[in-house]
Amino acid sequence: MTPSQASPLAAIPLAPRAAALREGAVDLHGQIDEALERIDRFDARVRAFLPEPARRERVHASADVLAARYPHPGSRPPLYGVLVGVKDIFAVDGLPTRAGSAIPPEEWVMPQGPAISRLIAAGAIILGKTVSTEFASREPGATTNPHDALHTPGGSSSGSGAGVACGYVPLAIGSQTVGSVLRPAAFVGVVGYKGSYDRVSTDGAVPYSPSVDHVGWFTHDVAGSRLVAAALYPDWRGDVEARMPVVGVPVGPYLAQAQPAALAAFEATIAALAARGVEVRRVPLLEDIAGINARHSALATAEFGEVHAERFACWGSMFRAASAALFDRAQEVTPEARAEGFISRLELRERLAAAMDRHRIDLWASVPATGPAPLGLGSTGDATMNLPWTHAGVPAITLPAGTVDGLPVGLQLAGRFGADEEFLAAAEAIDGVIGETRRQPKPAD
Repeated sequence: MTPSQASPLAAIPLAPRAAALREGAVDLHGQIDEALERIDRFDARVRAFLPEPARRERVHASADVLAARYPHPGSRPPLYGVLVGVKDIFAVDGLPTRAGSAIPPEEWVMPQGPAISRLIAAGAIILGKTVSTEFASREPGATTNPHDALHTPGGSSSGSGAGVACGYVPLAIGSQTVGSVLRPAAFVGVVGYKGSYDRVSTDGAVPYSPSVDHVGWFTHDVAGSRLVAAALYPDWRGDVEARMPVVGVPVGPYLAQAQPAALAAFEATIAALAARGVEVRRVPLLEDIAGINARHSALATAEFGEVHAERFACWGSMFRAASAALFDRAQEVTPEARAEGFISRLELRERLAAAMDRHRIDLWASVPATGPAPLGLGSTGDATMNLPWTHAGVPAITLPAGTVDGLPVGLQLAGRFGADEEFLAAAEAIDGVIGETRRQPKPAD
């Protein structure tokens, strides 16, 4: 197999990598060289990371500073030496921000926000910026799907998801306004998590719709995702004991939005969970999904227009077609529709909680995308299946859960608003069961 034919895919689960770095079992500088070699080898095809001429020198210098600060393994912080990719809507001190745009980076200068600062304080090393769609919206960047370069990796956190799937980094930061973490995680076969609304500050990131923007991240393991949450949440409540949750399946028009092949894969996963003792309850839910979709779109579109009004007045001719069209649609959203969308978030959050109480459900299970990654790079795919959980601001995660037509598909879980600690513990338990099903021998034909 020639280098051009070799698969770029590689898994580096975060939790064991972080432990090995803290203990000194993985060399701090050696892992940097390995990551940069993988980027040199594969990223001309995948295009997950933005170019940076002096990346090697900068990252090794950061490692030197970190090693001098924490010479003894027992004193090292939880993410000591962990390499991180950062979606290029987040400000990182010393690196330009472009937001996937041709607009000069000077227009995006802002202070580094608490999410990035807390990662660095926890010992992480920023390997570089990852590709974002323009303004974290719908105009794709150049990133391809590492499973098949002819298919989209999803968006808008396309480079972050692909960078983790390729093993460039064990952790990458993204953002989600509709489905920009959960969907690309499904498309590239990794874990994608976004927490309850506003538990991780979006300060220091180019906004899309402040009322529904979320910080999220990609890993290969739920244990790693929990490790990141503990570092990023200022009010994290510590470890919660994992127990097997009661799973609710939201039957009705919401699930019916997905393609038959995606639903068949989902039902196979649900059946496998039930066969291993997980209690599954089917509950009519989200019957008004068309209205929820419309209200979320009105709110997010209106706020996109507000966020970019001054920028469009100056640089509108440099907006790419999809972004310019979105800005134009924003001018048509009435104040009443915007207000209705804002109120709808809290109403849906309350309805989901009431349904969980009524049916004694711990989390919801659904599909994270209408199907596997679509063919072509002109679109990032359909975020419909992620929308209600983002609109309500509840914690949600995508777990790898098999393939359809040779491409990854996932299982999407969503929980109670604010109960991220319990939710992630439950998601880890579910992921363990899914992992067991993958390890079981297949019956003979």
